[in-house]
Parts: sequence; C-alpha cells; structure tokens
Amino acid sequence: MRIRCGKGVRFTTYHGHFMLRSTDLLALPAVDSDKAFAMQLSLEETLMTTQTVYFQVALLYTSSSGERRIRVHTAAAPVVTDLSEMYRQADTGAIVSLLGRIAIENSLSDKLDSVRQQLQLKLVKSLKEYRNLYVVQHRIGGRLIFPESLRFLPLYILAICKSLALRGGYADVSLDERCAAGFCMMILPVKRLLNFIYPSLYRVDEVLTMEPNKVDDVSLKRLPLTFQCLDTGGLYLLDDGFTFLVWLGRMLPPELVNNILGVSLANFPDLSKIVLRECDNELSRNFMKILRSLREKDPSYHQLCRVVRQGEQPREGYLLLSNLVEDQMAGTSSYVDWIQQIHRQTQS
Repeated sequence: MRIRCGKGVRFTTYHGHFMLRSTDLLALPAVDSDKAFAMQLSLEETLMTTQTVYFQVALLYTSSSGERRIRVHTAAAPVVTDLSEMYRQADTGAIVSLLGRIAIENSLSDKLDSVRQQLQLKLVKSLKEYRNLYVVQHRIGGRLIFPESLRFLPLYILAICKSLALRGGYADVSLDERCAAGFCMMILPVKRLLNFIYPSLYRVDEVLTMEPNKVDDVSLKRLPLTFQCLDTGGLYLLDDGFTFLVWLGRMLPPELVNNILGVSLANFPDLSKIVLRECDNELSRNFMKILRSLREKDPSYHQLCRVVRQGEQPREGYLLLSNLVEDQMAGTSSYVDWIQQIHRQTQS
C-alpha cells in the first residue's frame, strides 16, 4: 500500500498493522474492507498557497481468486485560512482513531498512567487553543467552550483511558485481554472503534411487547453508559461490536426471563452456559429479531450473546460495570469529574 499526498504536506507517521518498507510504502500480510490505518501529516510550508490538498492510497494486492489488482482511493481536502473553520469541520471519529492508535503504541514502552496523561494533555491543548480564539472577543469568562464538532471528544478520550487496553495498572487486566483489546483498536475502522470503546446500551424489555412488524433496532433508544440508566426491573442489551451482553435486572418478571431464555432461572443457576435461541413465543421472537437487526447493521462480525444477572459477581463486574464509562470506577474519574478537570486545565 503506497500513500501519496499533494504539495505542501507530507506524512510523518503511520499507525496500524503493517511493516514500513520505505517512507511511503506499507507491506500488509493481508487486508480486507473492515480494516483501517491512520497517518499523521505535517506542513512542509508555513503558508499554504493551494486551496485544496490531495491524498491518494494505492493498494496492490492479489484477490482471493488469484488476480493481481490495484485499488486506488483519492481524496481532496480544502485548505482554510481560519483556524476556527478548521475546528468547525473537525472529525471526532478520525481524531479518536488516531489518538487511540498512538496511545496503544506508546503503552508498549511507557507506563499506562503516563499514556493516559498524554491523551489528557492532547485534549486540553486542543480545547485551550479553541478557547483562546474566542476568550477576548466574546468575554466568555470561566465557561468551558468547545466546537460543536468536538462535543463528544472528551467522552471518547475518557473511554480510551478506561478501555481494556489502557485502564488501571498492568495487573488490573489480564495480559491476554489487554493485548487483544489493543490489537483490535489498532486496526478497527472508525465507526467500529467508537462502538468498541463506548458500547451501545439499550433497554429492550419495553420494546418486546410492541407489534412484531414495529420491532427493530430503530425502535431502540441508546442510553448513556452509567448505572443510573439501569432499572432493576429492566432487560438491557450492551453491544460493543464483538459481544451482546444481556443484563437481567433483579426485579424483572420471571415469566419474561423464562420466555426469552427458554429455561427457568431457578433451574439454571449458571448463566455463563446459557445459549440463546428463538423460542416458540412472541417475546423470544421479538428479542431475536432485535439481535438480527443489530447484526445486519455491520455484517463484518457476528456478535455472540452472554447473559448476566444483576448482582451476579464477579461476572457482572467485568462484563457490564467495567463498561460503564461515565461512572467512577477503581481509581478513575466519572465523566462529570473528568469534564470539570478538563475545564480547570483549559483555563490554567
């Protein structure tokens, strides 16, 4: 894979799974449409004279049928003179994807705490720069301001810091799980990476009683990742793109649980061995229809199901509670505390 760019800019670093053969040539053992690579670029000229910069990626490969092919992607990006316009057009997903990959690489040679601090510093510097554009002319005082395009950036940076790959110390997560998570984050495309570090949480029991023709993933409302959103009388689904976690509230009606699981919880104490399948009742059919519609949104991976009951430790802790990014957990800040911390640092 060869990467080229137009006059005035150059690529300085590449991030992903490859071997760098020369300054712009990446050797890939294999690649498919569900992989992504990140690059950093720098300006070769202090003053850009062109109005558009072009980028091109050319991939020389052998297809599964033995054909030699070249696939070329070309993109054009406008050059703006106003820094505030660049902020308005910023792509949060691309920024998170790049910063996540750099953090994973740094974790191989640096302390995890230091890697998390570097992420926080990059976030603070970017928001501080934006604040400086407006602090004088708009008299914004002590408020935290950020462009609409980056409103989710602090949340995603916190999610990276709390991910399996970077959370805690080296002994807090098993080495295999940490390596697997980091491996995934280095190669996932933007949309799947965002869902991996900040999974989708849905309440499902309220949808199951709807008419079958109205049940699909569109009828699900995505919830913030905090324990406050979990009702003890609810059935919830957590989707990180690799696994479906079904969480059963302790006050959930037993007949609803029995209909969906196909077994009585009283007779089946070990939920780790349950295999979800479609049962002969409306609730089960609607539930499986929701799972199918979520899987069809991204056919690159088939999420397997795991079931956990409220209060079932230690499974609930590492399957669900550790994914509640906006809550405070062992040695980490809640989202509210994190935002306040970022706010103070952008003003200092």
